[in-house]
Amino acid sequence: MSSSDNLSGANPSGANVLKIPKRITTALVNSLTAGVVPRIGLEHIAVGRRPEVEAILRDMENIADGGAAFKLITGKFGSGKSFLLQIIRNYAMDRDFVVADADLSPERRLVGTKGQGLATYRELMSHLSTRTRPDGGALEIMLQKWIMTLQQAVMQEKGCGPDDPGLAGEVEQRIYAVASGMRGLVHGFDFAKVLASYWNGHKLADDGLKQDSLRWLRGEFATRTEARKALGVGVIIDDDNWYDYMKLWAEFTGAIGYKGLLLFIDEGVNLYKITNSISRQSNYEKLLTMFNDTMQGKAERLGIFVGGTPQFVEDHRRGLFSYEALRSRLVAGRYAGAGLNNFTGPIIALDMLSHEEILILLQKLRDIHALHYGYEAGLTQAQLVHFMEEAVGRLGAEELLTAREVVRDFMDLLHTLSQHPDITFEQLVGERTSRPAETGQNELDGFLAEFDL
Repeated sequence: MSSSDNLSGANPSGANVLKIPKRITTALVNSLTAGVVPRIGLEHIAVGRRPEVEAILRDMENIADGGAAFKLITGKFGSGKSFLLQIIRNYAMDRDFVVADADLSPERRLVGTKGQGLATYRELMSHLSTRTRPDGGALEIMLQKWIMTLQQAVMQEKGCGPDDPGLAGEVEQRIYAVASGMRGLVHGFDFAKVLASYWNGHKLADDGLKQDSLRWLRGEFATRTEARKALGVGVIIDDDNWYDYMKLWAEFTGAIGYKGLLLFIDEGVNLYKITNSISRQSNYEKLLTMFNDTMQGKAERLGIFVGGTPQFVEDHRRGLFSYEALRSRLVAGRYAGAGLNNFTGPIIALDMLSHEEILILLQKLRDIHALHYGYEAGLTQAQLVHFMEEAVGRLGAEELLTAREVVRDFMDLLHTLSQHPDITFEQLVGERTSRPAETGQNELDGFLAEFDL
């Protein structure tokens, strides 16, 4: 008996119609097996979340028009916060935004006495990504593309060639024209000066000057003295001012042809876990600054999306609601708080995926696994439902069933069946009983009826 015999069944068509590159199926299979969110290919496994995605896409339209946005994405562990942030990140790059993402941790906060805020800035800059450079490290590519675009525009308008002696001067004027727009902002003068230094390094083929400029922009200079000696700039990006530079980057990305800059900051619960109340409040104060800047028009072309648990937000003792200025801005209004979802507010609260949505997800994973390993997908609809019944019955309470746990178990099941052709689905999962498990029976009955099972 082959693995295809083991996994064959009544619905063999799935893998045959899928057209997904091998590198994407590899990323999906490996990531989901490990219980982490894939960086690519999420569109092939996305289920549900349409209202949430549409609300964020509307925010992105406002950002592209020069506005700003702030959203807290909240949900229990395993509810899909990281998945939603990642899929929005991918949508944003497809729409010509610059994106950057970072997970908060004890070493990375919004502010800290040991450089934790600067560490977050450096993490965001290392993950700076664009459509043509989706895996991070896009800083130098962006600057090179900008200079090349300016050079081509000058050559076309002036009718000159790349060796024309007047080309460099004209390009320099245009660089300073963009940089001058930065000078009216906090730290804008120094930001513009470093951009000019990068251009000079490019013009003179001085790799040392270019690398020093990039190091400064990435926040890698340790002292002002070092920066002054290398670039003639008397300030550096540090724990106190890093967010001001993010606002500069947002405006700069818009000035050089992108739609704006989106920051995705996950694991906000690490701020909740800070034991020192003064340090925790300082981080919440920085979050309040970000909220006010984006909501009051003090930032342009900037989107900030923060992921965290409901406890991180709603706990009145240590969460964001313990900081009254944030609580008064984030708390749901009288009507939105009546059990109705309102995705236009600052908080998008994620419910767990429904059983029906998880079943659709399992169908997708079944077909992707078969495509990746080259066999005919065949677990039947009845077997997928039986797997869901077992998952609900094993985990017990409805609120304990998360997509992450179900997906990891299902990927383990698919791997085991494909690698052990002598083992059947029923041997691993068990024979199906006459009725679904008592827990979650109504929901299971619903999708049983939907698929005529």
